Amino acid sequence: MSPEQQFSRWVKFTLVVFAAMFGYFLVADIWFPQTPESTVMRVVTPVSSRAPGYVTHIYVTNNSHVKKGELLYEIDPRPYQNQVESARIAYQQATLDNQQIDAQISATRAKIRAAQLDAQNAGRDYQRYHALEHNQLISRQALDTAYTTWQTGLQTVENLNATLNQLIISRGSRDGNNVTLQKYQNMLEDANLNLNYTKVRADSDGVVSNLQLKEGWYANAGVASMALVNTTPDIIADFREKSLTKTHIGTAAEIVFDALPGQVFKATVASRDAGVMAGQQDINGYLAAPQESNRWVRDAQRMRIHLVVDSNQPIDLPAGARATVQLYNSGNGLSSFFGRLQIRLISLLHYVY
Repeated sequence: MSPEQQFSRWVKFTLVVFAAMFGYFLVADIWFPQTPESTVMRVVTPVSSRAPGYVTHIYVTNNSHVKKGELLYEIDPRPYQNQVESARIAYQQATLDNQQIDAQISATRAKIRAAQLDAQNAGRDYQRYHALEHNQLISRQALDTAYTTWQTGLQTVENLNATLNQLIISRGSRDGNNVTLQKYQNMLEDANLNLNYTKVRADSDGVVSNLQLKEGWYANAGVASMALVNTTPDIIADFREKSLTKTHIGTAAEIVFDALPGQVFKATVASRDAGVMAGQQDINGYLAAPQESNRWVRDAQRMRIHLVVDSNQPIDLPAGARATVQLYNSGNGLSSFFGRLQIRLISLLHYVY
């Protein structure tokens, strides 16, 4: 065989291999796609106190595993205990003030009854004096004095009624809707709430990380002093849009982690994000700024999915651990075979890099 024939044969062989590989990648990208853009994510909760104060006790250390509700650290409670006591005294004083107003209301009502009787008597006296003055049996001055006494009595009754209304308004409702008692009850509840805030507890199960506290330090409210890393991992994977055309919730997958070479973990697709940052438009009052590209074929957009590892294969990897994800969009045995072959090859390669 001449060198020209050998060269021609190699060219044809190369073209066939290239065409086969090209076809393979086209099919693989739809029916059993794979991506190395996968990360182990964990919900990280910044832990801070809601009440400022000096730290008196720390009950955890870095990398401590804690359960929801477990005590993490404690703020000096004495200032807040004093606030609770002050609020309790204020509430008791408000109760005593209401009792005093009740006594004043009873006394004012008694005064009103007495003043009404005096006004009624003064009115009858005036009527008698008026009849006597008509027959010229008394002086005009005596009649005017009787009239003045009667009107003064009526005015006294009116003033006492106004005082009674003012006391009733000041007293407020006699049931649980009393505004004054509600005010001081709220103050007492706030004081108790702040006292409870001196004990900082875990909001969920997790691992303590980046602990930045020591006993005697002043902890500001809302300033994080440690991080609580959730124990439940969230595995995200970014695929090209085309690769997810046949993917749905429940699609089978396999994952290999860079930190665990040689091991393949079964997983399923749990959810798919509604979009990415590129699809979010800020309403800022400016005109649209279309993206420009000099490429004839632009880069494919990547979309994010979330996966859940089989419960029979728990993982204990830190947040940020990298992984490779293999999807099985088809139930076809041949495509599943090639997919399993791909991911296991990647798993073996992790021994090298």
